[in-house]
Amino acid sequence: MEEIGVVISTQGVVARVRVQKIGACDACAASGTCKPSEETAELEAFNPIKAKIGQTVRLVLKPQLYLKASIIVYGLPVVSLIGGAILGKNIGEIYFKGMDSDLISAAFGFGALIISFLAIKIWSSKVEKKEEYRPVIEEIVNPESETLKWC
Repeated sequence: MEEIGVVISTQGVVARVRVQKIGACDACAASGTCKPSEETAELEAFNPIKAKIGQTVRLVLKPQLYLKASIIVYGLPVVSLIGGAILGKNIGEIYFKGMDSDLISAAFGFGALIISFLAIKIWSSKVEKKEEYRPVIEEIVNPESETLKWC
């Protein structure tokens, strides 16, 4: 995944970059290091090329990491909901014969969904500290430009 943005601050090897917000921002694994607003988002990115404040840069996030994060954020809750519902239905029919197995199925499904959200939150807080999950500034797109129009 590539983004074009403007460096708004630097601190050592990390730069804060303002990029145009896209639909994929809502499910990004970098949600802990990214602070989206209505139209733009600010990302923390590694700055190995030492870009300076005001320069327009190209950020890159490895596609396999983006795909992995998307699968976890979207897939795990769906699988948990369905798996919990199936498990609840089977347990309800075997162990709770006097109760409606559909209610037990729903309770197990939503319980598993909540547990998956908690697991994603824990995973996300661990991932945001790892260097390989952060975007990297690969090049200065327009060294002479002041800022992009949306900054």
